[in-house]
Amino acid sequence: ILGRLAMKVMKLPGLSLEEVRTMLGEAVLLTRINHPNIIRVYDANVLVHEGRNYGFFTMEYVAGGSLDQFWRSYGNQFVPVPTAVEIMKQVCRGLVLAHSQDPPIIHRDIKPQNILIGYDKDGLRARVSDFGLAKSVNPLTLMASARGTRCFKSPEAFEDFNSDSCAGDVWATGTTLYLLLTDRLPFEIPDDSSGVTLKTFGTLPMSPSRLNALCDARLDRIVMKALAVDPRNRYQTAAEFLVDLEGWTLPLPSAPEREPHSTTS
Repeated sequence: ILGRLAMKVMKLPGLSLEEVRTMLGEAVLLTRINHPNIIRVYDANVLVHEGRNYGFFTMEYVAGGSLDQFWRSYGNQFVPVPTAVEIMKQVCRGLVLAHSQDPPIIHRDIKPQNILIGYDKDGLRARVSDFGLAKSVNPLTLMASARGTRCFKSPEAFEDFNSDSCAGDVWATGTTLYLLLTDRLPFEIPDDSSGVTLKTFGTLPMSPSRLNALCDARLDRIVMKALAVDPRNRYQTAAEFLVDLEGWTLPLPSAPEREPHSTTS
């Protein structure tokens, strides 16, 4: 619509109005969260087509596409390390606001396909989208039922389907950063989720710097803490993760060694 709006229509037909309203929960959540790194929603309603109810909402249109498309556009080259870190800092900034709600709102499906990349006057801007699996966390347990994309799910989500948390969002964000830095996922997850146990995560992934020479030891520590298998050793919220990402700077290139000065010709 005028090149500035996008419309998302729920494809499941034949739902009751109450079921459609439940599906529009994503739009309701997004209207409560106003942040430059979270997709903006303008309107939500129900349309009737051939006697069937369809929910829809309109949101801002991001011309650049998804982070998955952005990553694949580099082909056989790595995404530049500062660019990868900047994207994930912006993702964390959006999640910080969601996690700070009372009760916290967790996304539960952070992955490259749900991060949109666009450009504005300040340069590249990432926006978190598709809060369709998001849910306000029970204030007593800070947990919600586990769904989402398998290879970006935290280890505890496979052990307990009621264990999604803010730390689970951190895991998915850390997995996405690892993918951008190394062109591979940190863990190989079987297609059958019933076969996934804590043993699946028993072998630690290689540090990013072993796969991408432009990463450094400090960035290794940040990424590996986000991917700590024990959630108690992981960043508990996106805010904690963001603090360390903000503190990381690209190391200056070392000066080339000079040849010893010779006094003889």
